[in-house]
Amino acid sequence: MKLSNKVSVRDVDLKGKRVLMRKVKADSAAVKRFAAQLSALGDIYVNDAFGTAHRAHASVVGISLNPRCAGLLLEKELTYFDKALNNPQRPFLSILGGAKVHDKIQLIESLLERVDYMIIGGGMAYTFLKVLRNMPIGNSLYDEAGAKLVPQIMEKAKQRGVEILFPVDFVVSSEYGENGVIKAATLEEGVPDGFESLDCGPRTIKQARDRILQCKTIVWNGPQGVSEMQSFAKGSLGFVDAVVEATKLGAVSIVGGGDTGALVERAGVADKFSHVSTGGGASLELLEGKDLPGVVALSDKH
Repeated sequence: MKLSNKVSVRDVDLKGKRVLMRKVKADSAAVKRFAAQLSALGDIYVNDAFGTAHRAHASVVGISLNPRCAGLLLEKELTYFDKALNNPQRPFLSILGGAKVHDKIQLIESLLERVDYMIIGGGMAYTFLKVLRNMPIGNSLYDEAGAKLVPQIMEKAKQRGVEILFPVDFVVSSEYGENGVIKAATLEEGVPDGFESLDCGPRTIKQARDRILQCKTIVWNGPQGVSEMQSFAKGSLGFVDAVVEATKLGAVSIVGGGDTGALVERAGVADKFSHVSTGGGASLELLEGKDLPGVVALSDKH
């Protein structure tokens, strides 16, 4: 083993060897130098990387060129989200998934200011159902910190006149994965002890479909179950089918990247949605009502 403070790949014979390098966070002076080096490479700056627009990196916010413009992809992303959030066709529905309520509280609070209907599914639905209905949830996900936020979410929904829908039946398993005992459960009986809910059932799919087909703007962030496993993908795929049908009927449908984007890609119907975002984190921050550093850094339109 050789140790060195300076390494040049050109000086190292890598055949049959490994190079272990420490990750060092650059200091502010180094970041400014790097941004200046990038700025020296051109006359105009065009940012077309929506997927990194929420990160304040040197290549995203540090370029001093003028003008600093949005590329066609970034423009398309911003146009779809701006129209949905600020001038939507109504009724407006948001479909939310995810594991923990407290991780999605900003998203939920922001969308409650804008939507007419909200569907909350995925792992965080079980925290709501335990708090609101005292439903047994077995080994399903429970967010203790998020449970304290449920009353304020429901109160805000009431004040805003937003109807929130939750799953009414479930696909449960005796273990996480596809090797356990898999069976159905209802809202009335709850999730049995020793079982974990990993998907929603046919009644939930029908409930969602009925509401989805009534809406003219649909924004979806988060699958409704462990959709990467075939045994627990039926619920999310049922939602996919309903949103595709609504889109054919004239609704504007937007998928917020990340896991949901991967879901519709696996289903082979990404082109059937109005827009599938290329940025998971960036789309989430837009839906939360945040400004994206990469957009703020662009030149003002004159």
